[in-house]
Amino acid sequence: MNLTHKESDIVFQIMDTMTFGHDSKELRRRIGRLLLDLLKADYFASYVWRQDQEDFLERVSINMDDSNLQNYEQYFQYRDPITPTLQRRKTATCVSQIISRRRFERTEFFNDFLARDGLHFGVNFYAYSSGRNIGDLRIWRSSKREDFSHRDLEILNALGPAFANAMRACRSAEQGSDGEMGLLNAMEGVALNVGLTGREKEIAVAVLVGKSDKEIADTFCIAVSTVRTHLKHIYRKLGVSGRTQLINRIALN
Repeated sequence: MNLTHKESDIVFQIMDTMTFGHDSKELRRRIGRLLLDLLKADYFASYVWRQDQEDFLERVSINMDDSNLQNYEQYFQYRDPITPTLQRRKTATCVSQIISRRRFERTEFFNDFLARDGLHFGVNFYAYSSGRNIGDLRIWRSSKREDFSHRDLEILNALGPAFANAMRACRSAEQGSDGEMGLLNAMEGVALNVGLTGREKEIAVAVLVGKSDKEIADTFCIAVSTVRTHLKHIYRKLGVSGRTQLINRIALN
């Protein structure tokens, strides 16, 4: 997948945004604006799924009407013919991949919700951590444009693991030490299967929430070289070669 100079610049901006330390709403808002430019799209929305309440909360949106989105949150999300299917996919997926255009345009969801804001062609990506949806990217184009291409999906999928890691770090920071404890508990099954030690689990969680080798060393009062030795053992036991693969290994568990 070759990127133009402009596309490469936007991708670098997105990656920089993901490592800056924004809260989860500001992170998604900034990424959304960049994705609209990168994918030549017109509308953006993002939610966080709350399993205990079985609905989407913490909305971020760009170029969409607030009252229309309130209608989605109060009514249409419970009569949504596409999102439940899209949510189960762990790769970027076009709406047209799961429902025919003709059938889609007959739905109440399209005519009374999406079309009111001018949304016609959509692609969604859902970030997962330990089998749980922790945030999504919903990107739409107007009827004046064409549907998203396979190349667009490749670009979004390439950014997906970093987005999931950034959201994981945000949730941990927002929840404080309880967030890291939740990640630690979520890793128990993986850790037992591959024989991670207690310290290796702690360091793996620190990687998942975005800490550098130096920050991990400071947290546990150990040398950076010791952190790197632990990481080598973690990578070997999990069958991965670095941080990105480690994140994917845990996120897809």
